[in-house]
Amino acid sequence: MTLPNPFSKIKKAFKRKKEEEPSLEEAIPEEEKEAGLTVPRLTERTERLLRANLRPVDLYPLYQPWAYAHIAEDLKTGRLIYLVEEVTLNEQEAKVFHDIVDYITWELEPPKKASIDTREYIMAYAKRALRLFQIKLGRTPGLSWSKIGYYVERNLLGYGPLDPIFRDENIEDISCNGPRKPVYVWHRKYESLPTNIMFESEEELDEYVLKLAHMAGKHISVAYPILDAILPGGHRVAATFQKEVSTGGSTFTVRKFREDPITIIDMINFGTISPEIAAYFWLAMDYKMTSLILGVTGAGKTSTLNALANLLRPTYKVVTIEDTPELRLPQENWVQLVSRPSYLGGGGIGEITLFHLVKVSLRYRPDVIVVGEVRG
Repeated sequence: MTLPNPFSKIKKAFKRKKEEEPSLEEAIPEEEKEAGLTVPRLTERTERLLRANLRPVDLYPLYQPWAYAHIAEDLKTGRLIYLVEEVTLNEQEAKVFHDIVDYITWELEPPKKASIDTREYIMAYAKRALRLFQIKLGRTPGLSWSKIGYYVERNLLGYGPLDPIFRDENIEDISCNGPRKPVYVWHRKYESLPTNIMFESEEELDEYVLKLAHMAGKHISVAYPILDAILPGGHRVAATFQKEVSTGGSTFTVRKFREDPITIIDMINFGTISPEIAAYFWLAMDYKMTSLILGVTGAGKTSTLNALANLLRPTYKVVTIEDTPELRLPQENWVQLVSRPSYLGGGGIGEITLFHLVKVSLRYRPDVIVVGEVRG
């Protein structure tokens, strides 16, 4: 027996419902319906807000049937809010989930070969742990192993409480300005939005910043409190640790990696440039004209550079030089160089700057040198 759908009344307020799209309930596997899984239930706080002063604006899945994005308007201020709704674990499921995480944390051994993909290795072990607990507990009433598996994947391999937002293709930026403050996102359609997610304590936020650093394969600490790195999937992260350089506590911002890079055709369709200007740029790239792209933060400098670089002849040998690898080119004859900070921080031993890489790139006899974002 399934629980009543808490979104039944809300969905009627949405005008953009497509008949060919399956309903939220239809997205749930039959075996999960039998186990009592339904569309993520609104939290008590969100339900209270909706009843009080919020008007539903948009609703779409992030990771069916586990997580959904709910965008609502505050009727008092007229401001939009981004609400993340996930399936919730009952008390019994939460206990099993924590037991599984503890088991994996204590029992997981490092892979014997360095070439093994760490993510796949951990995921395979997590699945074995789930099967082990499933055999041990059997068919327990009120226990959804799919929900538990979702939270294991979300917390061990994903981005924890922000994992649903990372799955949203409409989000460009994710930022947190400190503990007890809402996490903000930049939505392609609705622009800057506060979310219903916040880190309740300084310790919780510190741990999350450390998690981001570890996922990026970098180090952040009181001694080196600034992080600038690339997360799995190509997302760019910048963070500060504790109150060493940010008085309000740890902070972070993530610029999400766009799966489908913007092309010159997209820029024409967006109205950013005219077809005549695009033709001029194409001609300039064809004749190896020197180009300089300037703009404020978030203006689309890297997107424009990537679009122009894709106009280069396929036969050209291209060398790209960047602080963080963001450019994606179709050329086979492409050398991608990335700068490296000092091992000790603040410059010095082991540091490789953009200028060093430009000098080295001349030895490669390139047809074109592309220097990415330059700061400072």
